[in-house]
Amino acid sequence: MSTNTAKPASLERESHALPGWLMLFINLGLLVGVAAWIVSILKGDQHWQLFPAIFLEATAALLLGGYFTLQPNEARVLILFGDYKGTVRSSGFWWANPFYSHVRGAGVNTVKISLRARNFNSEKLKVNDKRGNPVEIAAVVVWGVEDTAKAAFDVDDFVSYVHIQSEAAIRHIASMYAYDRGEEHESTLRESANEVAAALKLELQERLGKAGVVVEEARLTHLAYAPEIAQAMLRRQQAEAVIAARQKIVQGAVSMVAMALQELSAKGVVQLDEERKASMVSNLLVVLCGEKEASPVINTGTLYQ
Repeated sequence: MSTNTAKPASLERESHALPGWLMLFINLGLLVGVAAWIVSILKGDQHWQLFPAIFLEATAALLLGGYFTLQPNEARVLILFGDYKGTVRSSGFWWANPFYSHVRGAGVNTVKISLRARNFNSEKLKVNDKRGNPVEIAAVVVWGVEDTAKAAFDVDDFVSYVHIQSEAAIRHIASMYAYDRGEEHESTLRESANEVAAALKLELQERLGKAGVVVEEARLTHLAYAPEIAQAMLRRQQAEAVIAARQKIVQGAVSMVAMALQELSAKGVVQLDEERKASMVSNLLVVLCGEKEASPVINTGTLYQ
């Protein structure tokens, strides 16, 4: 019998704090008023009132610890003795229960969380592509916190979690595509940048969603063969480029020769038998396909002598 031990995801709920300036006015008034009361008690004979006055003064001093400020695109998670009470997202000067936690977890402030967009530039990762060729790849990820409760409670350190999971996603995406020259209609890392970026963003969102993070953009910033095969792959690319260029040249030359023969025949410039046509085709192909400029040769005889 198997049991599901997965913990339910935390959900953010909005909370509201009291205006800080109003509470500061009340707090200072309470401090000054109670202090004056204590002085009057000490001067009089009703010393039994000293203990409640001291208690009120200590309470007023304790209330000073409840003030906090939030800048635009900042949020504060309210935690009371380990219990999540909500999140304040409005910027300004606020006051809340001074017993709300101010502890930090895993080097990250789990109370105040920035909602601004952030960039993560990955290191150059060495991975194998779909064909097993070692390649170097790097990407930039633009992300931000969307759910503060998940970011604070569902992962230990959401910033570190983003970095580790982003590198894992980049490695996985790189292994799903060939670097270059895939099969017909096959997407590749080099030629299908938009498709690869969309797949990477989807992969990242699936991984980072449990940390309350939304991925705004993901793009490859570096893509190259690993140094040990870079020279061999460069020679292969050069050979493929030469072959492709030769194919274009031959196709164009054949079209030009056919057009020349058709125009000569249609306008009756000269009557050519099959042997003369073959010779003309040979000469034209040499001129059009040769890498060097052709040197003209004047024939003073005939083709049959």
